[in-house]
Amino acid sequence: MSLDADTIVDRRRMRRKLSFWRVVAVAVAVVAIIASVGMMSRKGDGFATDYIARVTITGLIRNNTDRVEALERLGKSNAKAVVVHIDSPGGTTAGSEQLYQSLVRLKEQKPLVVVVDGLAASGGYIAAMASDHIVAQSSSLVGSIGVLIQFPNVGDLLKTLGVKVEEVKSSPLKAAPNGFEPTSPEARAALAALVNDSYAWFRDLVRDRRKMDETLLGQVADGRVFTGRQSLPLRLIDEIGDERTALAYLEREKKIDAKTPVRDYKLDPRFSEFPFLHVAMVAALDAAGLTAVARRLDSWGTVQAIERLNLDGLLALWHPPASQ
Repeated sequence: MSLDADTIVDRRRMRRKLSFWRVVAVAVAVVAIIASVGMMSRKGDGFATDYIARVTITGLIRNNTDRVEALERLGKSNAKAVVVHIDSPGGTTAGSEQLYQSLVRLKEQKPLVVVVDGLAASGGYIAAMASDHIVAQSSSLVGSIGVLIQFPNVGDLLKTLGVKVEEVKSSPLKAAPNGFEPTSPEARAALAALVNDSYAWFRDLVRDRRKMDETLLGQVADGRVFTGRQSLPLRLIDEIGDERTALAYLEREKKIDAKTPVRDYKLDPRFSEFPFLHVAMVAALDAAGLTAVARRLDSWGTVQAIERLNLDGLLALWHPPASQ
């Protein structure tokens, strides 16, 4: 019996040692990768030869400081020019304005051309207007010049359930609309003023950037989307084509060889390119016996993904999600 007990104790010790060295190995690997990425960031963009940077903007647009910083780094990089691919229905008005301003600053440092892959609507089109030259495919959708604000009203549902929400507030327009009662004329007028002011800003931007008169602006600024073919005579875009067309423009107008290599430039945080780091850290914590911490870390990515779907405030968005 004592021999069996000693054997069990030895095996437990070996398991603890093995777990320890596994954690150490993972930690060393993580540190090495972080160090190599850090060295790359100090050296610049990591490309020794001339190249054209390809930036891709997809999905919903909202405020994003990581994206702003990435575009600032790109402005200081060795890239000869930038091709921005857009496939977005828009997002928040503020987030779209932030992206537009970032691209304008980048354009002051690098020749920049926009390619509309599938969709550049509302906030996506705001971002596209940062470029002096917009290329779109014939079947791409462009436009949706407008602003909206949406809010649910569950007042009738609460009445059915026999629930009443009471409140005390400093003034009638505080926290209006609240979704629990019909929106008052005063609150609706205040919201309309917000929408109209942002819409006027959007219209002025289109007029100035695309050099339109009021007649043409009135034709395109009613909230509709247009195909690439329709957009060309309406001056929403400058050319029908794809990335090759954009490269030809850079060669023709900016004297940049169209055969210059095109390389993807990521706008996400640097370490988001290494999702296995997240997995490695979860495994290391689990092996060290910190299972609760590992599970919390593992669920954090899901929490953030859900959070990104929340769009608050004024929207420059085509076909907003039903949850709004």
